[in-house]
Amino acid sequence: MKTKLILFLILFTYFPLYAFEIEVKDAKGRPLDLVMVTVKAEKPQVAPRDDHGYPPEGLVFTITPEVTMFTNPNGRVQVPFPYSPSVIVRLRKIGYKDQNLRSFPSGSSQSFRMENVVDKNALVAQYPSNSWVAALDFGEDKNLRKTYLEQCGFCHQQGSFFMRRAFTEGDWEEIINRMMGYGARPHGKAKKKLPAILSHAYVDLLKHPERVQPGRPWGKELHGAVIREWPMGDSFSQMHDLLYHKKSGLVYVGDNIQDRLWEIDTNTGKTVVYKVPKQPEDELGGLLPGRLRSFQKHETYVGLHSLAESPVDGHIFITPSLQKRITEFDPVTKKFTDHMFADGLYPHTVRIDDEDRVWFTLALSNQVGMFDRKKNTFKNYNLPARTTKESFSLWISGFIVKLMNWGFPMHLLPVDERVSGMPLPYGIDIAPNGNVWFTRLHADTIGVINPKDDSFKLIETPFQGPRRLRIDKDNHIWISAFPEGSIAKYTPEDGKFKLYPLPTAVDGVETPYSLNVDRKRNLVWVNGTSSDNLMAMDIKTEEWKVYPMSRKVTFTRDVEFATDGKAYTCNGAFPSWHIEDGQPTLMEIKQSK
Repeated sequence: MKTKLILFLILFTYFPLYAFEIEVKDAKGRPLDLVMVTVKAEKPQVAPRDDHGYPPEGLVFTITPEVTMFTNPNGRVQVPFPYSPSVIVRLRKIGYKDQNLRSFPSGSSQSFRMENVVDKNALVAQYPSNSWVAALDFGEDKNLRKTYLEQCGFCHQQGSFFMRRAFTEGDWEEIINRMMGYGARPHGKAKKKLPAILSHAYVDLLKHPERVQPGRPWGKELHGAVIREWPMGDSFSQMHDLLYHKKSGLVYVGDNIQDRLWEIDTNTGKTVVYKVPKQPEDELGGLLPGRLRSFQKHETYVGLHSLAESPVDGHIFITPSLQKRITEFDPVTKKFTDHMFADGLYPHTVRIDDEDRVWFTLALSNQVGMFDRKKNTFKNYNLPARTTKESFSLWISGFIVKLMNWGFPMHLLPVDERVSGMPLPYGIDIAPNGNVWFTRLHADTIGVINPKDDSFKLIETPFQGPRRLRIDKDNHIWISAFPEGSIAKYTPEDGKFKLYPLPTAVDGVETPYSLNVDRKRNLVWVNGTSSDNLMAMDIKTEEWKVYPMSRKVTFTRDVEFATDGKAYTCNGAFPSWHIEDGQPTLMEIKQSK
């Protein structure tokens, strides 16, 4: 009891229990329900920028979070903000003009009014990216929109305010060619048709904004929900994947473009940044040095990608996508260890089973890899090619990489409708029964490996673009159907798929980059990558809850959750200057009770 009292006094001294009370009304004085209220410290503690614009390695510093909540039907909300004596406030609600206000004492009560948006162009400018893509006219080829979403929407949103311009056909052709240099693979017919289609379609929407329909209205699940954000990195970062570390309760976020691992204590804001070490022979850009040659600022030697925690000792394993190795991080000693392998290209997503074996996809060599920590050995599972042509393409994949590095224009290489030559093993997860499941994004298949006898099989999906997957407590497989605006469940016992349209989809347009299953609470959390949302579905009732993020153009790639049910994601747009204020953040969602 004495210890708890001392702790309370310390917290009260350093974090006084301020509560900022807000009342919001419309222009006529009526209470406004479900106004997004974002509160920030007027003088926040922020990350120092002493190392190439980033925090020095190993330095302990504190980040002040931002807090977002929503007004109740009476137009009121009480935002707990113990981080600063004075705050700035932003009010946001679709159909009303944003209010950006400063400065107010944290413990005060304030009343504000919001004005309706009258101009139709100003109104549709508030709508999310998928609203705009849904309104684009792609002509008679109904699959062309899927190709556009799948191949042009995996780095940043399509339909964001960066796209809503009168670009010429030549502008779009240049944009697509540049994106193919980063890895996009639209097929030849799409590449030929898209520049004219996009140029004409956006000009048409700018003339006829009434054709753009709004996204999903905010719902009552937001009453009492609390969203906190910690700004990290800058507009040249790419906060790709993250990990809630069960052993310590810390959150780790990987900056893919700057090769930095961020360690954040969400209880205190205490933060430390570690550089993922490079080997002496590593080139800038890793094994694909030509890929980021035109990018203004980067320190990509390894390409930090995905993170997983060992259930045995809590060590974190990282896929450095641009090298032939797996990197181990000891969160106690803060030491990195590289485990080299000779065979395989582009280690992508990583998971660890109960036997402490590290499983990962090798995206460019059509393999699944496994690192046995006990034996200190690697093993690869070579997946079958779809055609003889694909088999040859995979065989010369190393030569194709060299072509990229020599500056060969990748848009000149032929690409067919399902990207033959690049099946792209992508997501991976371990089932409770020990089986290892994975997706192949361009091959429209999922697969399973039985580690007991090393057998595996592939299963065709009745939808396009299975991206990442996770597995629930009943060994059912949940898959993000990236260009389909849906997620899917596969039940191995009967071999059936079931599609679940996402509640944020507009005319079927949404791009769920990833998902994760909270087995304890029987929830599937999904990234609403095109709609600036994170959403959760109750597996038993199939009911959805949707949580809008505070920044427009929020592009999230992963979901994690704490033992108490809080969900975490991070803003991983590439480039990050696409985000509303160019600022990536770690986001925490605490659902209402």
